[in-house]
Amino acid sequence: MASALEPGDPGYVNPRGIPQAPFIETVEDYVRSRDQVESILQSFQEMLSKYKYMEMSTLRRAAGLREKIPDIQKTLDSVLFLDSKRNSEDNKITTTYELNDTLFAKANIVASDTVYLWLGANVMLEYPMEEATDLLNSKLKSAKESLLTCDEDLEFLRENITTVEVNTARVYNWDVQKRREQREAEAAAAPAGKRK
Repeated sequence: MASALEPGDPGYVNPRGIPQAPFIETVEDYVRSRDQVESILQSFQEMLSKYKYMEMSTLRRAAGLREKIPDIQKTLDSVLFLDSKRNSEDNKITTTYELNDTLFAKANIVASDTVYLWLGANVMLEYPMEEATDLLNSKLKSAKESLLTCDEDLEFLRENITTVEVNTARVYNWDVQKRREQREAEAAAAPAGKRK
């Protein structure tokens, strides 16, 4: 039975389907002739732009999760607080809440067995306390796992961006060296009277 590819193996793809960039150990083994240099450099630029696009997309997703996680945590803390008041002797809560950016109001709340949660897109649903707590815990766990995944993908993408940039520089420098060698060989082969 064949073993799974590990990071660093040719053809490795991370768990989210992002392929690993090949590292060119020896340029001469990768580039057979100088005629291929242009197409190889172009393919590296395409690969680099794809990695950078994925990096920007993952950065946006991670930023959204970093914003969302504290909101979920605050909501969960509020539900847990309301649940603790529901079972106490003094089940009335006086609070100040925000009506608008600069406008606040006072409210007296009697703890109940249900809570209303905003689900997004102007949708609010009523949940029993236990269901609300379970839902928020699962959403919080899922968001934290997604953030960890984003961070792993960002690290993987940055490593691959660096690899592609190094490959590009190595192939370009190899081409410059071969051109210089060709010019020197042509200059050495030219008749003595035609040399400058």
